[in-house]
Amino acid sequence: MKKYIVEFIGTFFLVFTVGMTVIAPGAGNLAPIAIGCSLMIMVFAGGHISGGHYNPAVTLAAMLRGACPAKDAVAYWVSQVIAAIVASLAVRYLKGDAMAAVSAMTLAVGPSLLAEFLFTFALCYVVLNVATARGTSGNSFYGLAIGFTVVVGAFAVGGVSGGAFNPAVAVGISSLGLAAWPNIWIYLVGELAAGAAAAAVFKAVNPPDEEA
Repeated sequence: MKKYIVEFIGTFFLVFTVGMTVIAPGAGNLAPIAIGCSLMIMVFAGGHISGGHYNPAVTLAAMLRGACPAKDAVAYWVSQVIAAIVASLAVRYLKGDAMAAVSAMTLAVGPSLLAEFLFTFALCYVVLNVATARGTSGNSFYGLAIGFTVVVGAFAVGGVSGGAFNPAVAVGISSLGLAAWPNIWIYLVGELAAGAAAAAVFKAVNPPDEEA
């Protein structure tokens, strides 16, 4: 249960930061830095308890890589999605009247799928290599590497797809009206496929002792 609580807390603050910095932003175009930093600090805070996934695609990658039992993966997904919904409710309450100006981003299917796939793959690949590989065991930089992968992705393709790279974030931004619910499949397909691909690549390029 402790692991699931940690996953809830980390996912909550990630999605909460997304909503609070994207809707009526007071920090200009610095939202990606705040979002990446929120992920970084929550990974450092909870990584030793739950692995610090805060992302169903990362959980899928970790499960397929052999670093997360299937029974934990399902509970992680539930915790992450519930956290995203609760975070969106908190954002709605705090943003108040500003919510009236929120409109859903228009997505082109092909470019959005590719953008979400590429940087979700990058995120999952980085997580597997800095947080689950024996060669990097005990390092002190894993949270920074993970958080700033999101920063890079958000700056690079945020204008194409919204830069979710996370099915829980996709649920959160859809709940906030930043993305249209009929488009959520774009995020889910692109991101979950990327998580599976990252696990496959990790297992292919790492020696057997890294996979154990």
